[in-house]
Amino acid sequence: MMAKKKTRLDILLVERGLVPTRAKAKGIILAGEVMVDGQRVDKAGTAVSLDASIELKQPLPYVGRGGFKLAGALEKFGIDVNGRVCADVGACTGGFTDVLLQNGAVRVYAMDVGYGQLDWKLRQDERVVVMERTNARYVDALAEPVSFVCIDVSFISLKLILP
Repeated sequence: MMAKKKTRLDILLVERGLVPTRAKAKGIILAGEVMVDGQRVDKAGTAVSLDASIELKQPLPYVGRGGFKLAGALEKFGIDVNGRVCADVGACTGGFTDVLLQNGAVRVYAMDVGYGQLDWKLRQDERVVVMERTNARYVDALAEPVSFVCIDVSFISLKLILP
């Protein structure tokens, strides 16, 4: 009898089109959001049969898990971004940007010192102004007034960013 072919769970999720990248696959696997043949699997490297039944507990609402943080804050503090021009400082993959757009922001300046990290879906959205390789410390002004700013940065003090 021949053994069934197996592959890593994170790779299989991408190959089946359930998630766009292995990084996203790893995130939802570690969060316990993936069921394989009815059993929760929480290790991305788990070898899974190519014909296994795979289900996500819930579809991902945002392009990045960081979106959950901002969505929770907007709700908790009753902040309405509908119709606003916003800035997302430290945008990375764009979880915050995605939340802002889904909550009605008319434009989001997605700023990050990195390059090539912002999700493709957001890059294609005409409401997003992509500002890669941009250190917020050195931004004097944007093309228009911004009425809401969210900041998620790790390698710089907010004292150096805020005026």
